[in-house]
Amino acid sequence: MSQRSPVSPTAAHDMLAADTASTALGIELTEVGPGSATVRMRVSEVMVNRHDLAHGGYLFLLADTAFACACNSYGPVTVAAGADISFVASAYLGDELIATATERTRYGRSGIYDVTVHRDDTVIAEFRGRSRTIQRDKEA
Repeated sequence: MSQRSPVSPTAAHDMLAADTASTALGIELTEVGPGSATVRMRVSEVMVNRHDLAHGGYLFLLADTAFACACNSYGPVTVAAGADISFVASAYLGDELIATATERTRYGRSGIYDVTVHRDDTVIAEFRGRSRTIQRDKEA
């Protein structure tokens, strides 16, 4: 069962504003709630591979950004402990991609989040992230 804490949407917005990797790609946070977040990104020329498909690394980064915003929505600094992604369809130059992160469970300082990346009604990728809340005075 998930532990519910007050949401701190400012924490997710502040975290993304300081994330130059995500903001340089034009990733925008469109929604944030307790343990959830939605971000969007348009696939640009620098994001496609030699097959003219969106490079998987950029799709991972988009999903990871949604995950980060969701797990940081409670306020305390939370980082990825691990993640994996399954690519299920291709994305192309000019596509607007939406990544929606949903908390599955939080236990102690750990959590599990699922992220779906889609273009319109087409699922592009499924991502699962495992989070860990940092105790700043004890961990680097």
